Amino acid sequence: MATDQTSMRISGARSERYAFAVLALLCFVYVLNFLDRQLLSILAKPIQDDLGVSDGQLGLLGGLYFAMFYCILAVPVAWLADRSNRVRVLTIACALWSAATIACGMAHTYPQLAIARMSVGIGEAGGVPPSYAIISDYFPASRRGTALGLFNLGPPIGQALGVAFGAKIAAAYDWRLAFLLLGGAGLVAAAAVWGFIREPKRGATDVPVQAAAMTEDAGEELSFWATMRMFARRPTLTLVSLAAGATQFVTYGTMGFTTLFLMREKAMTLDEIAIWYALVLGVGVSAGIFLSGRLTDRFAARSPQVFGLLPGIALALAVPFFIAFVHAPTWPVALAFLAVPTFLNYFYLTPAVTLVQNSVPARQRTLAGAVLLLVMNLIGLGLGPTWVGAVSDWLRPAYPSHSLQLAFYSLVPFYLIAIVLHFALARRLKRDRALSTQS
Repeated sequence: MATDQTSMRISGARSERYAFAVLALLCFVYVLNFLDRQLLSILAKPIQDDLGVSDGQLGLLGGLYFAMFYCILAVPVAWLADRSNRVRVLTIACALWSAATIACGMAHTYPQLAIARMSVGIGEAGGVPPSYAIISDYFPASRRGTALGLFNLGPPIGQALGVAFGAKIAAAYDWRLAFLLLGGAGLVAAAAVWGFIREPKRGATDVPVQAAAMTEDAGEELSFWATMRMFARRPTLTLVSLAAGATQFVTYGTMGFTTLFLMREKAMTLDEIAIWYALVLGVGVSAGIFLSGRLTDRFAARSPQVFGLLPGIALALAVPFFIAFVHAPTWPVALAFLAVPTFLNYFYLTPAVTLVQNSVPARQRTLAGAVLLLVMNLIGLGLGPTWVGAVSDWLRPAYPSHSLQLAFYSLVPFYLIAIVLHFALARRLKRDRALSTQS
């Protein structure tokens, strides 16, 4: 008997180590995913100088053109992943967006670069939703917030490495080389995913009570429209999607032009960007995402409104520091103020993903994650950079030296919309908890 218990403990330890190894590899792939996505904004100035594109054209490349394919194709890809091998889907997607990144480095005209960026969006559509579902089947609900929080460190690490790596390569050699090297690394990562990660059983970490509670929802046909109806008839899912989308409007709108803003209006150089802006991104966003995951795990069981309250309060605290960042006269002062919203702006992501993953049946998690990404990325990724670039182009004839500064000020009302939506989500979650307790 003792031998059997010892064997079970050893097996459990091995399973836990393997789960964290899978999480680490998926996070690395997410780093490359986000690095590929953000390299365009990081290298905006040398690309503008080489290809002669405007702020508005850059906003379309990093926003609407990319998001049209990334967001819309994520849904059929997730539908396929929910019915097939998610590891295989992720492998193919990683290889595709990496090849498209190489094509970005080979572009010599704006239309060529636009087509390559759209192709990156097609590949990245199959990256995040399968990863969410795989992680959810390797980690139980009690630890899922922390696991997803660690996975969601991919974007800040990708941003920081992109700034450091992309700016250094562009300063020393050429902006095209950064795309070529990054695409090659992605092809290697795709092979690693295929060779190392085992497809987990769907619902493997769900407790029987949790699985039984979701049986009725699981009985409905797993289709895009069925999942959309589920989001529409559940106010919590509708609110969390819209709140995350409004937040991403601010984060993507800011991130898409911060490097260009710091260089053009604050007189930073590429070498300074590679050190100081990379540091702000790497530390600030990582800390915000990880801390929000830990706080969610700690308080969500007894206070579910934390899923809305935590990001709402964080965004409210971030607003004055964001305004100070835009208004600051020099880049050191601007970066000091930017560090605060960089930390607080990302308290929304892990709570939003965890809430959705905990609220749907195991076999619907990939598609539900894709619907969440569809809503929030069409709003945030699709419209945020597009808005900032268009406003900057519109204001540039009258304010040639400060058009981007004024365009950044136009993001403040969207901060307020995101705050209101998160507080509405918190109120709804509190109400739902009260009703479930009474029944």
